[in-house]
Amino acid sequence: MPGSATSGLCFQPPLIFEQGSPHRTAASLTTDDLPTVDPKAALGSMARKNAPMLPEVSEPEAVRHYVRLSQQNFAIDTGMYPLGSCTMKYNPKVNEWAARLPGFADLHPYMPDDLVQGALELMWRLERGLAEVCGMDRVSLHPAAGAQGELAGLMMIRAHHHAQGRDPKKVLIPDTAHGTNPASCALNGLRAIPFPVGEDGIVSPDGLAPFIGDDVAALMLTNPNTVGLFEAHMTEIAELIHAKGGLVYGDGANLNALMGKARPGDLGIDLMQLNLHKTFTTPHGGGGPGCGPVGYKAFLDPYAPVPVVEQRDGRFVLDHGSRPASIGRLRSFQGNFGMMVRAYTYLREMGAEGLKRATELAVLNANYLRARLGETWHVPYDTICMHEVVISDRHLRQTGVTTMDVAKRLMDYGFHPPTVYFPLVVKGAMLIEPTETESMQTLDEFVEAMQSISDEASSSPDLVKTAPQVTRLRRLDETRAARKPVLRWTAPETPHEPSSASGETAEKRP
Repeated sequence: MPGSATSGLCFQPPLIFEQGSPHRTAASLTTDDLPTVDPKAALGSMARKNAPMLPEVSEPEAVRHYVRLSQQNFAIDTGMYPLGSCTMKYNPKVNEWAARLPGFADLHPYMPDDLVQGALELMWRLERGLAEVCGMDRVSLHPAAGAQGELAGLMMIRAHHHAQGRDPKKVLIPDTAHGTNPASCALNGLRAIPFPVGEDGIVSPDGLAPFIGDDVAALMLTNPNTVGLFEAHMTEIAELIHAKGGLVYGDGANLNALMGKARPGDLGIDLMQLNLHKTFTTPHGGGGPGCGPVGYKAFLDPYAPVPVVEQRDGRFVLDHGSRPASIGRLRSFQGNFGMMVRAYTYLREMGAEGLKRATELAVLNANYLRARLGETWHVPYDTICMHEVVISDRHLRQTGVTTMDVAKRLMDYGFHPPTVYFPLVVKGAMLIEPTETESMQTLDEFVEAMQSISDEASSSPDLVKTAPQVTRLRRLDETRAARKPVLRWTAPETPHEPSSASGETAEKRP
């Protein structure tokens, strides 16, 4: 069912729709036992004046339409997703089976504790499992994403300082940090103070020391950092911050390189968020659903979000009131429970040895790519990396081909593009994370694709600059689509006229 050349969608009104005809239906409902309702009397001014302009199609036509749309999309189930810093690894289907068990999937969040003991026990056990993995005493499962986990963590840090009679405002953040770190500071009324990392790509105690004073509330540090390197001076850095009364917040986005091998809490980190939609294989992308629990040391427990699952007299309860200094409720209900089920299933399926092996394979895969891609591409930090590797377009600059062009051309080879132009400390960066779930054969195919694109940039630069060539949609005007989005479908004025859904006209694909 061909549709808009810019959106891949095709919702057209009856009589104009490319498939369907009036009174065709996929439903077989009887209205014999339904009461007659006058819409105008029931809805008043909200009643429709005209029938909705919806297609009238049969069940096979409707199913084929949506299956075809799904085939036009890219997903981790269809190919490698090497987005650096996002850890887009395969989502095991056993997780989906567990999340769809009626006893979990059909729960209502307002059900009393006595009727949801299984769900509360799962949350209680998941908290302890995550605490063990990251070396913390407790974990709040509330936050809906890693960014909200950061927000919660800084709220707890601020509450802790206020309880000590202090009000420091500065949060030190290295220039290899995630972009959400400064935003989380601003939302908490704190000031993000950036500082440079060393030439080796990591934070040095001597380089950090001049920025540390009594007005420092915290240091936010991602370890491994966003150039894929382990912060080797972590314990010494934590001691410097603690000596001035500050706390160390660990951005846990890259925990996939540590689990089972090292615990951030043992390295001096006081609290951190864990991205279940990254490290623990729950679905990721498309705006959610995410889950970003916050692990913390015991001295921060009074400030943890509420409610908290506790075990009392052999029963599990949601404790709403035993933390008067709590930062309060972060969101509706108790968090994204379906993601908790998936993460708990993953923990039980893998076990301690499985988590350790996943980390080893993630690091091995990244270093394999570093070595093989380094034969052609510039590797700014050509040393043993952790779970991801950074390359750049430096050797292509005389061809006029850019990192963005390379990313677009990769789509023609069947790979999702890596993270581009990040981290900011590397010009023309491509941040690649293969994860542990990709085989050596897939990695070799990716390397061969990158080699081919490098060759094309020299021999046929226009081919790369105008990529993608074989996808359903050609290259869009991303700036215009972002600034002038068309968010509502409107019926075309003439039959079969494509409607715009992204703010620009693109070539129609078959």
